Order: sequence, then C-alpha cells, then structure tokens
Amino acid sequence: MQVVLRLISYLGEYRRRAALAVLCLVGTSLLGLVSPRLVQSVIDRAMTIGSPSVLGLYAMGVLGVALASGLFSFGQRYMLAWVVQGAIFSLRNELFGHIMGLPFSFHDRSRQGQLISRLTGDMDQIAMFLGFGLSSLVSMALTLFGSAGLLFAIDWRLGLLGTLLIPPIALTAISGSSQLGPRFYEIRQQYGRITGQIQEAYAGVRVIKAFAREEHEISKLDEELEAFRTRWMGIVRVFSLFFPSMGFMTNLGVVLVLGLGGVSVINGSMTVGELVAAQGYLMMLTGPIRMIGWMIVMGRRALASSQRLFEILDTENEIQAKPDALELPPVEGRVELERVTFGYEADANVLEDVSFTAEPGQTIALVGATGSGKTSIINLIPRFYDVVGGRVLVDGHDVRDVTLHSLRSQIGSISQEAVLFAGTIAENIAFGRPEASESEIESAAKAAQAHGFIVEFVEGYDTVVGERGVTLSGGQRQRLTIARALLMEAPILIMDDSTSSVDVETEYLIQRALNQAMSGRTSFVIAHRLSTVKNADRILVLEAGRVVEDGRHADLMQGDGYYRRIYETQFADQEGED
Repeated sequence: MQVVLRLISYLGEYRRRAALAVLCLVGTSLLGLVSPRLVQSVIDRAMTIGSPSVLGLYAMGVLGVALASGLFSFGQRYMLAWVVQGAIFSLRNELFGHIMGLPFSFHDRSRQGQLISRLTGDMDQIAMFLGFGLSSLVSMALTLFGSAGLLFAIDWRLGLLGTLLIPPIALTAISGSSQLGPRFYEIRQQYGRITGQIQEAYAGVRVIKAFAREEHEISKLDEELEAFRTRWMGIVRVFSLFFPSMGFMTNLGVVLVLGLGGVSVINGSMTVGELVAAQGYLMMLTGPIRMIGWMIVMGRRALASSQRLFEILDTENEIQAKPDALELPPVEGRVELERVTFGYEADANVLEDVSFTAEPGQTIALVGATGSGKTSIINLIPRFYDVVGGRVLVDGHDVRDVTLHSLRSQIGSISQEAVLFAGTIAENIAFGRPEASESEIESAAKAAQAHGFIVEFVEGYDTVVGERGVTLSGGQRQRLTIARALLMEAPILIMDDSTSSVDVETEYLIQRALNQAMSGRTSFVIAHRLSTVKNADRILVLEAGRVVEDGRHADLMQGDGYYRRIYETQFADQEGED
C-alpha cells in the first residue's frame, strides 16, 4: 500500500485534471447503469403500446445516453492520459536524474541493461496501472454496487443469487493473482537481464566479430530467452487455470438467472423487460468481480516494477555536497593528499597512507603496475569517490566541503576510454562548455592536434560521429577528448593514459601541444610512454597502494629502486622512439 500511495503522489501535480477525469468516470459508470432500464422500458412499454412514436422516443433516449456516455468516456480518457503521462514524465525524469547523480561506486556494481529496463519496461507497467488500473477500480466499485442494488430492486431473489456468485469468483481471482505476483517480479528481473545481455553484445560487437564469438553470444542470449519463456509459460498456466474457472461460474449464474427469471415471467410475476434488465445487471455485477483477478495481476506487475524503481530512487548518494558546502572559488591548482586511505570495498584498501603535494603548474606522472592505485588517486581529486581516511585538498579546501559542480568545473579530465556522444564533432568538443564559440572550439582542436583530420571531413566540425564515436579511429577519438578537456581551460588537468590509442608520431604532436596547454596548470598524468614520464616535474611511483618513490626521471634512475625496474621492463624499448 505504501508503494501504491507513493505512486499516486506523483499525480498530485495534476489534481484539477485528475478531478475532471474522476467526474467523467463517474458519469460514464452511472450512465452505464441506466442502459438496462431503458431497454426494459423499450420492451415492456414501447413494444406493448405498439406506437412507433413512443418506440422512437425511447430509441432516442437510448441514443442520447450512448452519446452522453461517449462524451464522458472521451473526457475521462483524455484527462486521465494527460495526468498519467505527466506523472510518468516526472517519475522518469526523477529516476534518470537520480541515476546520473549516483556515484561511480553505484555504476561499478550496476548493469546498464537493468537500468535501461527500469527506465523503459518498468515505466510502461506503472503507466498502465495508473492509467487503466486505478480508473478501473473506481469504475468497478460504482458498477458493482450500482448493479447489485438495481438487481435487488427488480427481484430480491435474483439479487441474492447474483450476490452469492461474488465470493467464489472473487476467491478464484484472488487465488490466481496471488500466484502471479512473484512470477511477474521474476519476469521483470529476467527482462532486465536480457536487455543487459543485448546491450553488452551490441557495445562489444566489434570484439565479438574479431574473435568469431557470434555463436557464443547467441547461445548466451538463448539461455536467457529460454529462462524468460519458461517463466512466462508459468504465468500462462495460472491464467489458463483460473480465468476459465471464473468464466464458468459467470455462465452458471446466467443459466440460473434465466431459469429462475424465466419461471417468473411464465408465472406473470416478472415482465420480459425486467428479465432482460436483470440479465444485463447480472453481467455488470460479475464483470467487475472477474476483473478483480486481472486488476490484481496488473497491480502486482506494477508493484514489482515500482519496487525495482524505488530501489534505485531510495539508493543513497554517497557522494553529496554538505548542506553548508561552499562554492569553490577560482583555484590556482594546489592539490594535496594528506595520509589518504581508500578502498572500493570495506576492508579492501587500494591506497594506504598516501601523502603528497602538487604545486600549481606542476606536472605529476603516476607510475606503477596495474592495481597499484594510480587511477584511484586521480578519481579522488574530483571526488568521484570519497576517501576512507585522510583528506584531499584543492587550494587548501577539503573537496568534501565544497559543491561538486564548483570543484569539477575546475578540473579537466581525459579518461582512459575515449568516450564520445552521438552528435557533431563540435558538440563533442564543447561538451563541457556548450557556450564556447567556434573559434574557441577550433583552437582547442588545434592544440589537441585534431584540427587537421577534422577539416578533411566534408562537413568539418559539423560532421556527425556515430554512437560512441564508432565512425572515428581510436586516435581520432582520443584527440577529440583531449580537445574537450583543453576547452575547459581548467586549472587542474587529469589524463588517464590519454595517448594510449595513438601512434608514436601523433603522440609526439599531442605531447607538444599538451606541454604548452599544461603550462600554468596542475596536471596529473598516467601514461605508458617514456616521453610523457620524462617530461614530468615529478614522478610518483606506486606499489600496492603506497608511494614508494618520488622524484624526477633522472634522479630516480640514479638508484636501483622500483622505478628503475619499471623503466627496464616498460620504458627501455621506447628510448629509440623518444
């Protein structure tokens, strides 16, 4: 019930339209109850009198009721659709905004397919419940009590017979729906897994083809689809058992009413018109009862979908600005880590007691084996994660004491994965500064050595790149992400293996541009190129989450420490290239 009330709360913004929809719904239901009485009058009066004019008058009455009912039905459907779509719009926006605001740690453990499934399929289930389910409940209640009362008014025995049909039909409906609830939740979960499998295969289609693993991926999806089919057939079995049972009991009621009413008509205690009207009210009475099962099924499907949505909405954002967080003023770029300890999971630290200070304008190279903590350090500076112990300071401000936007807007980032978005090249470069002018975009592209290949395209900067930039080469994508970071003109620059996807000559050109662009900026570089490391003002050598050496390339090469071993295994072969 809490989940249902929480869903209904999203309708509150559209109270007036919702009230109009309810009024139209009531009008439609009440006019529906009038129709059997009009039919009774046509049979018992107009036909008995034998006057065409009287018959025409009653026919006009039936037509008028039908026309009014149609108008009310139109108003109900239109207003209700407006309200429901508005509520779904708000709910979907809130969910998407919440997902976008959740920290990296949430996305690390979440599958994209599951999130997409909740934003699409689960939303459809909720929209159906809000749009059809709730209105049907009101209509069913009015029809149920109204038809029962009118059936008793015609003949108390028929009213009693109709009432006696309610418990067995209702119990059958409730019993069937109670078995369907958990099954529908499993269906939604399985649907999410299928969506995730398809999304993952599509994202990696080039790798799949390169390794000739198409059959393997098809087989994996077959398993998920088979599990979905098995679960769905379980639902079908429940439907096939319980719904025909309700149909049988309803038809049994019709037979009993016709039998009892027919005897009454023969005895003269009931007119033919009253029998026809009673038959109509009996169908109105059993219809809502039969619908209870379907409504419960729909409600349980919506409940399962709502639970999946609210699981995300109730996920606490671990990375939030404090209520009294300050706007970080323009910074010079001094970055300090004071005895920082950090881990992605409890009791599994990847950084232990890390301390260093990067002065404004310095270039800091982070070197170490995979898993040594390089990426973790640069993720802590823009506060993608929070430290377990210690502090991260920018110009003396603890990053936890300032707003996220004011912090991250002063940090340019070039990630290890060159991520682009569907759109033009200019839009991708200006992603962090949408207001940037054409000349600023072009200057950033030139600094990143991207201008040359951009102007070779027919449409130049207006060239539309494919999804994730698949129409560009790896080196081209990487240079566009560098241009995007340079356009930010941020005092702090972070580069995670930013030249790993380009050849030596292109890297040399990029490095020249970056050396000029990094002038006056505090830069953190993770690179596997010797040229990048040798040009750094300081090299931090990490091993098992600790800084084991700190200095310039020439100084560190004087000793026989960990850096020298890294040089001999990773960098020595690059001396000629450099």
